[in-house]
Amino acid sequence: MRFAPAVLDAGRLEQLGIDPSWSRHVRVALADGSEVEVHALVSEPPTGVPSPLTVVCVHGNPTWSMLWRSFHRRLGDRYRVVAIDQVSMGFSERTGRRRFAGRVDDLGRILDAFGVDGPVVLAAHDWGGPIALGWAVTHAERVRGMLLCNTGIAMPSTGLPLPIRVAGSRLLRDAGCRRTSAFVRATLATGQRRIPGFVRAGYLAPYRSSEDRRAIADFVADIPTTPAHPSAAALAGVVARLPGLNMPVLLAWGERDPVFHLEFAADLRRRLPQAELHRFPLAGHLVVEEEDVASVADAWIEKLCSPAKTTCAARRASALTPEPPWAALVRREDDRATAVAVGGGPSLSFSSLAGRVAGLASGLQTAGVAPGDRVALLTPDPPDFIAAAYACWAIGAVIVVVDRGLGLRGLARALRSAQPRFLLGTGKTLGAARALRWVPTTRRLDIDALRGDGEKLSAVVARCVVDSDAPAAVVFTSGATGPAKGVLYSGRQMAAQFAAVRECYAIGPEDRLVAAFAPFALYGPALGIPVAVPDCDLTEPASLRADALAGACASVGATIVFAAPAALEGVLSSLELLSPAHRESLDTLRLVLSAGAPVSQRMLQAFASLAPRAELHTPYGMTEVLSVADIDLTALAEVGPGRGVCVGRPLDGVGIRIEPLDGGDGETGEIVVSAPWLSIGYDGLWATNDHARSFDPDGTEWHRTGDVGHLDTDGRLWVEGRLVHVVWTVDGPVTSVPLEVAVESVVVARCAVTGIGPRGCQQIVVVVECDGKAGLAPPDLDRAVRGAGAPQMIAAVLSVPKLPVDRRHNSKIDRTRLGEWAEKVLAGGRAPGRV
Repeated sequence: MRFAPAVLDAGRLEQLGIDPSWSRHVRVALADGSEVEVHALVSEPPTGVPSPLTVVCVHGNPTWSMLWRSFHRRLGDRYRVVAIDQVSMGFSERTGRRRFAGRVDDLGRILDAFGVDGPVVLAAHDWGGPIALGWAVTHAERVRGMLLCNTGIAMPSTGLPLPIRVAGSRLLRDAGCRRTSAFVRATLATGQRRIPGFVRAGYLAPYRSSEDRRAIADFVADIPTTPAHPSAAALAGVVARLPGLNMPVLLAWGERDPVFHLEFAADLRRRLPQAELHRFPLAGHLVVEEEDVASVADAWIEKLCSPAKTTCAARRASALTPEPPWAALVRREDDRATAVAVGGGPSLSFSSLAGRVAGLASGLQTAGVAPGDRVALLTPDPPDFIAAAYACWAIGAVIVVVDRGLGLRGLARALRSAQPRFLLGTGKTLGAARALRWVPTTRRLDIDALRGDGEKLSAVVARCVVDSDAPAAVVFTSGATGPAKGVLYSGRQMAAQFAAVRECYAIGPEDRLVAAFAPFALYGPALGIPVAVPDCDLTEPASLRADALAGACASVGATIVFAAPAALEGVLSSLELLSPAHRESLDTLRLVLSAGAPVSQRMLQAFASLAPRAELHTPYGMTEVLSVADIDLTALAEVGPGRGVCVGRPLDGVGIRIEPLDGGDGETGEIVVSAPWLSIGYDGLWATNDHARSFDPDGTEWHRTGDVGHLDTDGRLWVEGRLVHVVWTVDGPVTSVPLEVAVESVVVARCAVTGIGPRGCQQIVVVVECDGKAGLAPPDLDRAVRGAGAPQMIAAVLSVPKLPVDRRHNSKIDRTRLGEWAEKVLAGGRAPGRV
């Protein structure tokens, strides 16, 4: 018996955000000669507006065309959008069982019936993905691009996901998919954000009865689990033809999908090497429902239709040809001088380090690590970390660097997003990774079990051909303004960065480095100089004590120190631990570098008394482009106070632009930078890259930093805060740092500026860190803050015992979280006692 569920009435459709005029039915002739009535949501541009292509949307199981309603709203004014209900699904007519090959054939016939005869972009989700790919391999000349969301074409090495295995059981399949709506409801519950009740009801609407849901059970039964499955050969035929597809592909992926997890995306990227990826870290299976995928699709399709905007391929090759990172270490592979020292432990000579790198490189190759493979370094011991990184680079592998400062949850998320093929660590860290199920599909390698055959490092690098423009590292942002993002660097970019630091600070063979942040210990071998790591918790910069810093300096006769501002604060708070011998070890310093967060001039002046012969510099940069500008304490004193924090002039080769803020003074704006060592971009975040990167006609690439500031008349850069922390008042935008600097100069305490209320009429709130109960500030503190901030109108002054800061640097204040807390306090509701 054939039938079709009654389509929702106009009122219900409008409640769901569906224009009733989009709902269409058409008769479709199937391959067996019968006809079936198919439902679709079809939107078209206004009369007279030509559509350069049709966006064809294919849902999976157990959804329907409603899934794509945001595409109609976002794209329908410029493109024809056709979102089909597959045969026997949604509000299309119910027929007998449909197999994979039949559904692929159905898609072509449905498009013909709806008059889709020109170029198309295919958008597909779940098992709509294989069906769309099946049509694409036979109609490649018509497909301008494909947007695939949480789908798959072949089983990953981990096998069929557990939810599908459970649903695939014949007994459970009938009970959960046909006789009840459990499968539909479970699908709607896989997301990380709760779907509103009326939306859930919309998805359930076509599947009210067991007969309505029969196709859901049939769809699950049609998933090939063995080569003998009736649909296995047809699916394998599509897989075999994928290498012939060369059109652009974008994967838009909900990262927390328990079914089509990231391993499916990795599999698709191996089969479709041209595929770009944009991960949604907080989304689950129904990514199109949970996130604004339509806006991402809009930007991507616009680039397909506007070749002039696809300038990423025209990235200008750097004229720089710096030597590879391991070159200086190779030159010193027979040198028995100290290369690495850690706290009070034994040191490692250049000869030993080079031998260790060579042995690890050979061991990694024996274990199956190939050029381009990602290797996550879970090696807390600095010598192991340094040796592992250089071993990976020597053989063309990509290091994935995550630090415990991200926290367990952030660390797990970072590893999941980077999808390393190997975890390299100690028995302890690998055991933790196994217990916590960090990327469980990844092979684990124990660093203590990897041994080479005594080959010299020079011989290893001579036989390994490494592409300097290929990815070499994935490093992560601090996560201070959202989930930490992976940033990709090529070997050439990293080498250029090392060279820029050498030139900017005149680093020579006589220098010795102390690095109080583990990743910066990698600079030592690259620069050919010894490096010492202080005895402290490197994931908690404020844990650095004065005696530990002095001890590290003494161990190598340090001339240079790199430390985060919080680390310097830790040193200054523990000066009583310094002995006369400790102070002598600090006298050899000629250069102190502090970066990673704003550095106060007052703190630099205090530290200068410890290292009287040293120049104190505050380099400005970010994970995406590590060195942008630099200034020293002397220059800071000469510049004097200004609007924000002066970070100096750009380094040689760096370009800086300011993009003015809307409604601003025309001088302050977002800081946009370019440099030869600018990273490749964010890893697996296509839309984020699309927003952050732009190109000049000559191919010069620019990066939007997310910081706001201005350039003064002498070409110096002043940072005024983060773009996301700008307070948008009725009088225009107010940046956070200038007001914070003014307040801190009076109250001598750390503070943060945040805004409450809707954009365009936000009110300024200042939160000061001081002892006592969190809430409204005492009257005397309130008066002092308002006086310091004048003439800026401050709506409220609050106080907290401790401001929320990032874990990595203990310095970057979470002003967004602070604003949410302040809004609760000022609304009179019950707010938590601490932020």
